[in-house]
Amino acid sequence: MNKPLADRIRPTELSQVVGQKHLLSPDKALYNMIENGDIPNLIFYGPSGVGKTTVASIIANKTKRALRKLNGTSASTKDIKEIVAELDTFSAPNGILLYLDEIQYFNKRQQQTLLEYIENGKITLIASTTENPYFYVYSAILSRSTVFEFKQIESKDIVPAVERAFEFLQNEQGIAIEYEQGVCERIANGCGGDVRKAMNSVENCVLATPVTNSKKTITLDIAGELTQKSAMRYDRDGDEHYDIISAFQKSMRGSDPDAALHYLARLLEAGDLPSACRRLLVTACEDVGLAYPQIIPIVKAAVDSALMLGLPEARIPLADAVILVATSPKSNSGEAAIDAALADVRSGKIGPIPRQLQNKHYDGEDAAVKGQHYLYPHAFENHWVEQQYLPDKIKNARYYTYGENKNEQTHKEYWQRIKDKNK
Repeated sequence: MNKPLADRIRPTELSQVVGQKHLLSPDKALYNMIENGDIPNLIFYGPSGVGKTTVASIIANKTKRALRKLNGTSASTKDIKEIVAELDTFSAPNGILLYLDEIQYFNKRQQQTLLEYIENGKITLIASTTENPYFYVYSAILSRSTVFEFKQIESKDIVPAVERAFEFLQNEQGIAIEYEQGVCERIANGCGGDVRKAMNSVENCVLATPVTNSKKTITLDIAGELTQKSAMRYDRDGDEHYDIISAFQKSMRGSDPDAALHYLARLLEAGDLPSACRRLLVTACEDVGLAYPQIIPIVKAAVDSALMLGLPEARIPLADAVILVATSPKSNSGEAAIDAALADVRSGKIGPIPRQLQNKHYDGEDAAVKGQHYLYPHAFENHWVEQQYLPDKIKNARYYTYGENKNEQTHKEYWQRIKDKNK
């Protein structure tokens, strides 16, 4: 069985690598390390299909060390020990270059096994990960490695690679391959910055197109059919998931309905209805809050409707709610108030509940003052009377500060008027 096109067409020189100019331009540190052939331990961090494995392969070709490859999803401690056993043998006289893909799946013990050999220089480690290495890679390995972040590749940079892939397949198959105007751009736009996906789409387009008049003509319809949804780069347990839901919430908080709808669309296209609903609800409470308190039951109703309808119809009530949250006045006074109260409770600032608020109506013989003496607010003008509610220890504490929005300022003026009148 043939290897995937992405492997058959993999670049062998840095100049052929798509994108990553911030790392691979001639004036950049990584480029010069590779060209000089003096390679330290490296960690490549970034999304899939952006050139991490390709660059590691180029490095392997430029070094005289024996190349060994492991994948964190399937390798074991035994595999590491077998590689270590090759050191100082005829099969690895100059040491070993170990390419460890998906290092985040190696547990701490497996990563520790590598440390001794990384330190003495007999193994040069090039590890790659799609997750933030500062969260997933053992700190001792991080301290002995240089981290380089690979970026998602822009569509315009992928177009030449798509064109080269069609030319490669034409030469490989010995048959003319043509494509309608816009096909390369459609594939490049639909791969979500993942060159491997783009290569797979090119190969699938060629395989799905029949020979007509001694040639294959790739149509926009075929390209669209075989690249649909591939632009979604999404993993519910990975960084991209948290980046999208973070951007979704921050866009609503920042009152940008267009950006909020964009991130909602990405969540829904990935089928992640629960995350969209949860973040929408919390943003209504946290970021709109008391500036427009009626929004909370409105958003809850929209979320309930969405969950009852399911996709694709769920997009409609959610879009309404997202636009409402994004365009509503904002206040986080409620969140700030409860956080301040929690801080006092957690630091031990509590004290006994004032007698007039306790749920008992008798006093022991040792009570200095007999009787509860609770003042029932509804028995007074404007349903308010001054009395102490907080414990003595923090009786002057203030947690809530009225927001500057119209709603909270109206409430502030109302209570100031009543309380001033009763002084």
